[in-house]
Amino acid sequence: MLTATERDQALAVAVRAVVEPLTSGRRWLPDLADLAPGLTEEGASFVTLRGGGVLLGCIGSLAARQPLGIDVARNAAAAGFDDPRLPPVTGHDLALMQVHVSVLAPLVPMDVRGWAELREQVRPGVDGLLVADPRHRATFLPSVWESLPAREAYLDGLWRKAGLPPRSWPADLRVSRYEVEEFGGWARDHGPSIHRTD
Repeated sequence: MLTATERDQALAVAVRAVVEPLTSGRRWLPDLADLAPGLTEEGASFVTLRGGGVLLGCIGSLAARQPLGIDVARNAAAAGFDDPRLPPVTGHDLALMQVHVSVLAPLVPMDVRGWAELREQVRPGVDGLLVADPRHRATFLPSVWESLPAREAYLDGLWRKAGLPPRSWPADLRVSRYEVEEFGGWARDHGPSIHRTD
């Protein structure tokens, strides 16, 4: 779990990673020396940007391969400018932008052999899921339960995202679950300063 200071700093990192390309034209990464301890450890994150209730971008990492603060910055910039589903954010988006950071716990493979078994084991509101086979792959964060609260709707939506027929179960399909620590705030409340306060 991150401390309140580390959460605030992660949000500041995410905001600055979106603001810098708009103001300077360059991508930005924080200096590890400026980050609180929890953000210097390896971590995986998703960053979701919303404005006026509309999704502006969502990009993330499923495995911890770099310091969490760097991961947050890279995913925030990618959510703002590289999400292939959406146009890049603009300066006009910043005033109404909300930034949400999800820090992922490690993936846990699920010992399930079919859709019905998965439906019984998945925990609504708690589990994020990764579904994958050699040709298909998709994930839903736990926050998706807010818009798809029924187990069937959540799983069917994930299958469609992966390009699989809902409730199908290819022989080589694998499912993993994960939990997240999620927090967020208004971009305007988290300025570009990311220096440590502890």
